[in-house]
Amino acid sequence: MSEDWAAVAKTINERVNVLGWRQRELAERSQVSQATVRELQHHTVERRRSARTLEALSITLGLHPQHLDAVLHGRTPPSADEPADREDRLVSRLDSLEQRIAELSEVLNGMRTDLTTVVRNTSDE
Repeated sequence: MSEDWAAVAKTINERVNVLGWRQRELAERSQVSQATVRELQHHTVERRRSARTLEALSITLGLHPQHLDAVLHGRTPPSADEPADREDRLVSRLDSLEQRIAELSEVLNGMRTDLTTVVRNTSDE
């Protein structure tokens, strides 16, 4: 599935301009880090973002919770007054948990490598 991060950036920027907000204000209101907001707005870093991040930004911008996710995946965004699909919210949370588990796995693998090195060095002495 193709992801259009440039379209997400365009949507965020258009909405921020309409609201007359600065980047910092969007970050504070959405509880999304200013660095993440900057990367999304300027489309400088293309990486997988938590569905919860896109949802928080969508809601803060007065859009439907799945608006930015729909834009990202080339779907027609739901109207702001359309009820949020409970199943979509569950999938969003599961995606977020999967991402966090993957991050933790990377940390644990690094720790395992470090521990192996320490054990080898200790055994050699």
